[in-house]
Amino acid sequence: MFTGIIEALGTITAVETEGRNRHFTVASPFAAELKIDQSVAHDGVCLTVVAVDPAAGTHVVTAIDETLRVTNLSQWQPGRRVNLERCLAANGRFDGHIVQGHVDATATCVRVEDQQGSWLFRFQHAPGPGRVTVEKGSICVNGTSLTCFDSTDDGFTVAIIPYTYEHTSFQQLRPGEIVNLEFDIVGKYVAKLLGRSA
Repeated sequence: MFTGIIEALGTITAVETEGRNRHFTVASPFAAELKIDQSVAHDGVCLTVVAVDPAAGTHVVTAIDETLRVTNLSQWQPGRRVNLERCLAANGRFDGHIVQGHVDATATCVRVEDQQGSWLFRFQHAPGPGRVTVEKGSICVNGTSLTCFDSTDDGFTVAIIPYTYEHTSFQQLRPGEIVNLEFDIVGKYVAKLLGRSA
């Protein structure tokens, strides 16, 4: 389980295709602390570490065809910066909200507004069962736990403070780009119970 509190920004340094899979080499400040088989969220996608190079400060993860199909990972190229979060330790502080690392949908960034001290990002997604946001509710965008507003069936807005902007991949996000979404697990269960989900 994750919390949506980003630990570090990683940089994609290499992409290798093998059959229908892709192997991503990621440089990060905590690569030397990782272990093979460890789960790490990359832009909100839970991926398993398959190799670690402590000297180079990199680790490798593999995305299968299904993951590439339902997330934005198919667009990742060397140089891209991604949000990283390791699993929550049993004695850790729960600062964000419950995040599973299972992407529900992708969305398109349709607007970025500089508010002279913060930024507003508007996202649009296809409506569907379980894709529920509520005013002042939780949403996970590229692995980042955020509060949404101006919520509709097919979109929402989030406000980004300077610290979050500086320490996450929101600094590189522009209109037209695709992001990973994980909707609030509580909202998904409520939608299921109310018959909004199959």
